[in-house]
Amino acid sequence: MNIHQVAAQFYTVRDFCQTTEAFAQSCAKARAIGYEAIQLSGIGPIPEEEIVRICKGEGLTICATHEPSDTVLNNPEAVVDRLNKLGCKFTAYPYPGGIDFTKAADVDGLIAQLDAAGQVLREAGQVLTYHNHACEFLKLDGQVVLDRIYSRTSPANLQGEIDTYWVQVGGADPTAWCRKLANRLPLLHLKDCIATAANGSAFCEIGNGNLNFPAIIAAAEASGCQWFIVEQDTCPGDPFDSLRISLEYIQANLLTS
Repeated sequence: MNIHQVAAQFYTVRDFCQTTEAFAQSCAKARAIGYEAIQLSGIGPIPEEEIVRICKGEGLTICATHEPSDTVLNNPEAVVDRLNKLGCKFTAYPYPGGIDFTKAADVDGLIAQLDAAGQVLREAGQVLTYHNHACEFLKLDGQVVLDRIYSRTSPANLQGEIDTYWVQVGGADPTAWCRKLANRLPLLHLKDCIATAANGSAFCEIGNGNLNFPAIIAAAEASGCQWFIVEQDTCPGDPFDSLRISLEYIQANLLTS
């Protein structure tokens, strides 16, 4: 992994990206911290041409997006249009809202829609990925749901955006999942996990938690990962400080070139 492959997931700073002016300020801050790329998620209704103008002005690559779940499934052509306007190849299905993972009909219906949507994007030269949370590690008919999703979709139509924190919370091994998606893992969410005094788990900056990121990144690189995207859903203070702390740890400990 080199510094040019490290991106900031703007969901981390979503509260500072709801207007064009605020988004521009956030892009400037991210670039000043040292990020060269961003993933768009959670930002306000900013015209694509403004997003492109701002990012180009700051020297930021738009490496990927998250698009609304319903839009991905029911209007993938709109996703194609947006990605074309942004000059971006990758997006992710962000969250399976309304899907009951205890019901085979629900899960298999989602799988069919994901595969169909992914085909639309593939035919346009784009890539649909799946962003997991912990709920996909439920078992259905003796099989982990995330395994069911990947085993019943074409790798040509659906690839992976593994989220390391949620794999850990789901009781699985992030490194093993990076290996499992060999040649199917263009995007990786770098998100650290730490235990709380209340016997739960919490988000934290990369390096401040318990995940084995050297092993995770080595496995992801072996699987062909192109973008390593820093994300922190909630932060203890200024989220830009959290993005900075994570990048400093990455620069000091995880870059190989």
